[in-house]
Amino acid sequence: MSEVRELTDKTWEKNVEKATDPVVILFYSPTCSHCRTMMPYFEEYARELEGSIAFVRIDISANPWTAERYAIMSTPTFAVFCTGRSVAQIVGAVYPALIKKMIEDGIRNAKECAGGSTVIDYEITGYG
Repeated sequence: MSEVRELTDKTWEKNVEKATDPVVILFYSPTCSHCRTMMPYFEEYARELEGSIAFVRIDISANPWTAERYAIMSTPTFAVFCTGRSVAQIVGAVYPALIKKMIEDGIRNAKECAGGSTVIDYEITGYG
């Protein structure tokens, strides 16, 4: 059974920005009722698509640096990253089929998807 890995600001870079394989992320907060509604679908897709894409989540209330870096203003936010770059994003409690399609598109286009995305500047930080 595949698990959804919990990330922090400290583990984000290694597991997402420097990942060579596609990653799907759930940005959530513990007080978000829509996040609790969507989590079973996210976990189901993690089991179903095990080995094709990594599934991770990050609590934005406990990890403000990552949330600020990616301008996450609302939870739940689902995103697909390819070769460390954000290539797709859905915000809110949407039909689970839309999230699954976004994930499957990320898997299908993993090699090409990062070509059209913005390069991450690792030297930028909001903290001095």
